[in-house]
Amino acid sequence: MRPWTPKIPRTNTTFPAIPQRFGDPMTTSVRPSRLLKTLGALALALGLTASLAACAPASGSTGEATTVSDGADSGVWPRTITHELGKTTIPAQPKKVVSTSLTLTGTLLAIDAPIAASAAGTPGNGLDKNGFFDQWGEVASKRGVDVLYPNLELDLESVTAAKPDLIVISMTGADSTKDAYEQLSKIAPTIALNYSTQSWEDIAKQLGPALGLEKQVDETISDFSGKIAEAKAKIAAPAGNVQAVVFNGAQEDTAFALTTGPHNALLTELGLPITNPEFPGDKPAASDRKDFQFLSAENAVVSLTAPTVLLVSADDATKEKLVSAPAFANIPALNGGTVVPLGLNSFRIDYYSALEVANTLVNAFRA
Repeated sequence: MRPWTPKIPRTNTTFPAIPQRFGDPMTTSVRPSRLLKTLGALALALGLTASLAACAPASGSTGEATTVSDGADSGVWPRTITHELGKTTIPAQPKKVVSTSLTLTGTLLAIDAPIAASAAGTPGNGLDKNGFFDQWGEVASKRGVDVLYPNLELDLESVTAAKPDLIVISMTGADSTKDAYEQLSKIAPTIALNYSTQSWEDIAKQLGPALGLEKQVDETISDFSGKIAEAKAKIAAPAGNVQAVVFNGAQEDTAFALTTGPHNALLTELGLPITNPEFPGDKPAASDRKDFQFLSAENAVVSLTAPTVLLVSADDATKEKLVSAPAFANIPALNGGTVVPLGLNSFRIDYYSALEVANTLVNAFRA
C-alpha cells in the first residue's frame, strides 16, 4: 500500500516532527500503566546514578540555541550545555546515546554519534520494519541501533534500561518528549533541541559540543556541502519562481513551505530558492510556525502562482492527484510549467533525505 500523504496540523505551538501517517496523537505520551511504577523505580535509581544525573532543571528559557559553556576547545570534561530547556552538565564524553526523537536520530547517525537506541514509529507507511525512517533505517540497522520504544509512545522504563549517558529529545512534534524532561534528566543528562526552524546542519552543530564530536560534525557538513555543490552544478534552475507544497488533495488545506523553513535552506543551496505564498483571499491566521503556512483549498488554488511547483512528501501518484483536480487545472505549473514530486521521504529534511531530494532535482532539471 502506498504511504499516505501527510496532513500537517495547523497548531501554532508544536511542529509536527512526523506526518500523521507515522502515528497519532501529535504529541508523545507516557504509557499510563507504567508511569507510577517507573517513577518509583527512578526515585530508587537516583541514588545509584547520581553521577549521571548532572542535568540542571529547566531554566524556563526557551528558543535558545544549544551552546557549550566550557571545555569545548580543549576537550575537557565535564562541560555544560545550554539548550532549549535550560543547562545540562555532561560529566564525560558520551559513549552511549539514546534519542527519544525519531527525527533527530537521522542527524545523530549522520555525524556518527554513539547512538545505541532510538524511539521508533509504527512500521509501514514510510517507516521500515523497525519503525525507523526509510532514508536511514538501513544505516541504523548496520550500526546496531535498537528500538528504544515503538509507536512514539514514551516508555521511561525502556529509557532507564538502556543505561544511556546522554539523552537527546525534541522540543516539538509527534516525537517530542519535552513534558518528560525532568523525568528523563533523572535517568541521564538530557538536552532538548528544536528542529522546526533549523536545518539538519544547524542541529548537528549544536550536538557537536555535547558529544565531543565537533571535528566529526565539521567533516560531515563539509562532505555534505560538497555533494550538494556537485548536485547544484548539474541543475539548470528553472525560470521564474519556485514553490514547495504538501498537497493533501483538492478538498484539503495545502501546506506551503516558507522561506524561513528547513526546506528552503536546502533548496537555496541547490539554486532553487522558494518564494512565500501570496494571500489574494483571506489572510491566514497568525502562526508561530516558520516552516509551513496553511491555506484553504480555495486560497491554495490562487496562491499557486509559481511556474515550478515542488511536491513535498510526494510521488507520481501525488502529482496525478494535483493534475486531475479540476480546481487546480489553471495553475501555471500545469500550463507550461513544471510539477516535481520530491519523494516520499522529503518531508523530514536530514542528511539522508536531503541527498535524496538533491538527486531527484538533478534528474528533473539536469543541465
